[in-house]
Amino acid sequence: MKVAKFGGSSLATSTQLQKVIKIIRADSKRKAIIVSAPGKRFSGDQKVTDLLIKYAQLVLAKEPVTEVQQQILARYQEIATGFDLPASEFQPISEHILNLPNQTYKNDAYLLDAFKAAGEDNNAKLIAAILNHLGVPSHYLSPSESGLVVSDHPGDAQVLEESYAKLATFKKSKKILVIPGFFGYTENGDICTFSRGGSDITGAIFSRAFKAELYENFTDVNAIYAADPHIVPNPEPIDHLTFREMRELSYAGFSVFHDEALIPAIEGGISVRVKNTNQPTKPGTLISARKIYDAKKPISGIASDAGFLGIYIRKYLMNKQVGFVATILQILAKHHVSFEHIPSGIDDLTVIIRESELTPELEPKVLHDIREAIHPDDLRIIHNYALVMIVGEGIQDHIGMMAKATNSIAQSGVSIVTLDHGASPVSIMFGVREKDAQNTVRGLYKTFFKADK
Repeated sequence: MKVAKFGGSSLATSTQLQKVIKIIRADSKRKAIIVSAPGKRFSGDQKVTDLLIKYAQLVLAKEPVTEVQQQILARYQEIATGFDLPASEFQPISEHILNLPNQTYKNDAYLLDAFKAAGEDNNAKLIAAILNHLGVPSHYLSPSESGLVVSDHPGDAQVLEESYAKLATFKKSKKILVIPGFFGYTENGDICTFSRGGSDITGAIFSRAFKAELYENFTDVNAIYAADPHIVPNPEPIDHLTFREMRELSYAGFSVFHDEALIPAIEGGISVRVKNTNQPTKPGTLISARKIYDAKKPISGIASDAGFLGIYIRKYLMNKQVGFVATILQILAKHHVSFEHIPSGIDDLTVIIRESELTPELEPKVLHDIREAIHPDDLRIIHNYALVMIVGEGIQDHIGMMAKATNSIAQSGVSIVTLDHGASPVSIMFGVREKDAQNTVRGLYKTFFKADK
């Protein structure tokens, strides 16, 4: 069987849903359908999830909610009307949305999660009802019925390992299962959502539980591209990625997947194919555990992400001091700051951290503690870092790769602030100033993808 997940843009209108239903009917192996909340219909439009967040905020502020309720209901009603769904089938959806403020929640975080989850939950109910109305036997499978139990962390839930055995029992269903993405229930029966983009995570969880032959992720692009189309015009589509290539690219800024979304699929060894709802016959991009390495194409993709800083530390004979790095990491742990990378030399190292981790209030405290603990010769923070990564299974064994990359960056007129190669066998990371990131990506793309043409 196959598990197919459809994103918000694929489910934004009745016209889009017609395409989805055609895709479902085209392959009898598509037995589990994971759905997002309706997304944007056009540029400047609001996603239903964003409307639900606004709804929750108005409830918490004790302000009028009628207008936003009607906006949300109108989105679902348009889809229902497009398929002539009887009013009696739509009534439970309407009642659920209108009654959200009347439920009891532990605190504001649980309230917000319950409101957000309503987007996917009601869309799954609606799509199951429409499929049945069209004569396609379907069953709305709620996380509570399926046994999708998650950790008690609103907004950042993690699936509990014991969920998989219960979920697996639904694999034999003769009906198409329509499953809401993005959330599960805690052991206490509270709704908790995954981090934003969590419908992808739900798809990966069910793929692993069902031991699916393939997890299809339908979105609004034909493939994953070798670079961000907003930076590089008309970049090449990627035919095949490995899981670790995708993980590196997601981490470094690729937006097709939330960077943790594939973990359940990776754990289960389930291959993933990204496809376009609007052009479903296109092959898309396959993501799997292994692939045949093409020596002529050692690089699969180039990604960049901004919003980093570097704590630069210089200490003579640093390499002779036992526990030097451990001391620094203990200080960061004390202040609940996580780090990303630590490229180092003999007497120098840079701790790369996301800007959001080290607030302006926390910054002087961390610097003070480092000075007191290790007495560095030089200590400073460099803001406005961007990380640019070239990713490919062939990097490690490709002679001259580093020289080719650094020469490309130099020709782009960019100074490399820091560099990390060797920690990962499939990537090289360059730290540059944020203002130079896009030029760096364009230069690297021209070097590795255009040179062969």
